[in-house]
Amino acid sequence: MLALGLKDTQIGLLATVYMLSQVVSAFFSGPITDKLGRRKTIAYIDIISWSIPCLLWWKAEGFWFFFVAALLNGTMQISMNAFDCLVIEDVEKSQVTAINALIVVCGQLSVLFAPISAILFSRLTLVPAIRILYINAFIIMSIKIGLLYAFSRESRVGLIRIAECRGKSIFSLASGYIGVLKIIGRSRGTIFALIITALVGIVGMINTTFWQVIVSKKLLVPDHFLPIFPILKSVIAIVFMFLVAPHLTRGLLKLPLLMGFGCFIAGQALLIIAPAESPMKYIVLCISLTLDAFGYGNLIMLARSLVALHVNPVERARIMAILNMVVMAITAPFGWIGGLLSNISRTLPFVLNFVLLALGFCITLIFYNKNTADPDSLA
Repeated sequence: MLALGLKDTQIGLLATVYMLSQVVSAFFSGPITDKLGRRKTIAYIDIISWSIPCLLWWKAEGFWFFFVAALLNGTMQISMNAFDCLVIEDVEKSQVTAINALIVVCGQLSVLFAPISAILFSRLTLVPAIRILYINAFIIMSIKIGLLYAFSRESRVGLIRIAECRGKSIFSLASGYIGVLKIIGRSRGTIFALIITALVGIVGMINTTFWQVIVSKKLLVPDHFLPIFPILKSVIAIVFMFLVAPHLTRGLLKLPLLMGFGCFIAGQALLIIAPAESPMKYIVLCISLTLDAFGYGNLIMLARSLVALHVNPVERARIMAILNMVVMAITAPFGWIGGLLSNISRTLPFVLNFVLLALGFCITLIFYNKNTADPDSLA
């Protein structure tokens, strides 16, 4: 955007537009998903939120291209809600965590294509390389939309909700959120899933935003080494999902949650105390990265599973819409808070992560001690 002449204030405005679009979309994602059905919602909204913005980014010449693209891209919250419903609603309870593990693995695989970007940037200037990546994204997303629609079928709950919502407007369906809030308030499991999801979202955002800052500015790792670490982290997370995760998700999710928090806490602690002036910092960083990958990959998978297992299946779409809105509202200020802390000391954002992860560990212990027969048992 800077290369095309946008000012810092315009870039900040675009970030705000993108966030507001996500908030509004999250609010309406439940009613839209119930009225149109999961499959149609994913297909229609993915075209709006990904295919069209990719074309706009490809041809972008100024601020208004990016403005419209940000506005449309924020509607992805609707298709994300619909996708989560579609993949969970017709599966057995014992398969929920395995499916979420596979989704996380697919997300991690995308990082392995990062070297392609580096090659394009080295051989072309920035703008032409980015344009190639966006037209490639348009093609891949369009193929994905077609394949998913062709080879999927509407869930049983989806068919029921389509019938129930026939003749009702999106706004009248949204007015039913008061009843949905009561359902959430009566479910300790749903509230627990919300808290864990919010904590994982916050620490993930802080870690993603400020990890390279502390590594390059405090630990003085050369810039040309930095792209290696995300790839390494993704490889470790994929190995964990295939070899370790299946053995941790039998029975209650208490133990894998505690292990996830424990590994992530240890990884953040090592990052905080890593020696800047010693070659040992590379060994410490690799151990920290391994623990982070194990911990974060585990927590992301389990947070998704907790929501899927505890949410009322009949009102899944509207409940998840509310949960997504709340998580976004809670998470959003922590980017700014992390920036303030980083200005004081590069390590402080990770001290905050350490505290939040320890809080998650304690909340997990308390929840399962009071709910020994909790329905998230996968036995």
